[in-house]
Amino acid sequence: MTAPEPYASVRYLVDDVQTAVDFYTGHLGFTLRTSAAPAFADVVRGPLRLLLSGPASSGARATPEDATAAGRNRIHLIVDDLDAEIDRLRRAGLSFRSTPVAGPGGRQILLADPAGNLVELFQPADRRATA
Repeated sequence: MTAPEPYASVRYLVDDVQTAVDFYTGHLGFTLRTSAAPAFADVVRGPLRLLLSGPASSGARATPEDATAAGRNRIHLIVDDLDAEIDRLRRAGLSFRSTPVAGPGGRQILLADPAGNLVELFQPADRRATA
């Protein structure tokens, strides 16, 4: 194996690379790393490198025909204030795929990118309240 990059990489298949870049950089705090649109681009946020592969990219062409639809996997982004993020993104015209859900670890909501790939926004529970 080669030496690891400073990023953990996830590949999302998208219908339109530039639309996906605009979504992730404009709404979720990612920064464009490289672009070979319309085939491919990658964006980064912290240690996450998101590979955005359009229909003409080699990554998309390697995908079996029966696995071309967006799956149930999702990236998980931690936010400080889930309600504020929901309000901000709704004001930007985005809609959510779920309502907020609360559990012992915190609260979450699901957002879909323009291709239907899921993004989980997660606010961890305040551990100080249980200590």
